[in-house]
Amino acid sequence: MSGAASRPAAGLHAEILAGEPLDGPRSLPVAHGEAWAYTRRAPDKTGPNEDCAAIWEVGEVGAVLAVADGIGGAPSGARASRMAVDALGACLARAVETGASDLRPFVLDGFEEANADVLGMRIGAGTTLVAVELGADFVRTYHAGDSVALVVGQRGRVRLHTIPHSPVGYGVASGMLDPEKVMDHEERSFISNCVGSQDMRLEVGAPIEMAERDTLLVASDGVLDNVRPSDLVELIRRGALGDAAHALAQRVAEVMEHGDREIAGHCDDATFLLYRTRSPRARTRRAARARRPGGAA
Repeated sequence: MSGAASRPAAGLHAEILAGEPLDGPRSLPVAHGEAWAYTRRAPDKTGPNEDCAAIWEVGEVGAVLAVADGIGGAPSGARASRMAVDALGACLARAVETGASDLRPFVLDGFEEANADVLGMRIGAGTTLVAVELGADFVRTYHAGDSVALVVGQRGRVRLHTIPHSPVGYGVASGMLDPEKVMDHEERSFISNCVGSQDMRLEVGAPIEMAERDTLLVASDGVLDNVRPSDLVELIRRGALGDAAHALAQRVAEVMEHGDREIAGHCDDATFLLYRTRSPRARTRRAARARRPGGAA
């Protein structure tokens, strides 16, 4: 997997995760907080991982986290997901170049350009795309498809959950389906919206405040189809974030490869990003350490 940092514009720091899987979750730099990333190819698959993930630090403005899950079969799905992530990154680079203080219009442009680029492939490929804008004191979600963003409090209260653009996602949101019992639903792999569609619909969430001990998860359906929602919340809500990332990666692998008593296990590429914000006091201490000779952030 390509995990090397890139700098498409001064003030924009990018980490793009695409291609080969990581050996395990890894820590990535991100503004105002801590982030961990993980991706793996489906265990029964010989082609490339069709998921792609990215974290961009956008100068002093904030950061954007994104996950894309390619559709159409490898390698076209892998190309589509990477193309969508690259289009979003190019728009964020323009935000830096113009000195913008509001990332929202650039993220919106990123989705539009991603859609045009994937349509331009003309091979029927598509991709989900979920992006989360991290401001100094808020998070805001943008998504098309069934990849998900979730914010959960330390005590397990779900503060934000994007609705997957799929028959099952809408069924759960309406209360017609039990979220704990849809991992084996016959329509779980169907989606009703994606990047690369003439009818793409972008859903933008309202900004919400993210508390210091809240945890943000951004994930593809390869994660969500192999972990019950209640178990997912329990795995990520507390403890060191790196420990949570390793525990979630292990659970996904175990269920995907062997199933458990209630889930058959679904082989799919699986990718997630975990993030927690730092308190203003912690940010000040971190900045002070970084300014010291030989100091590290």
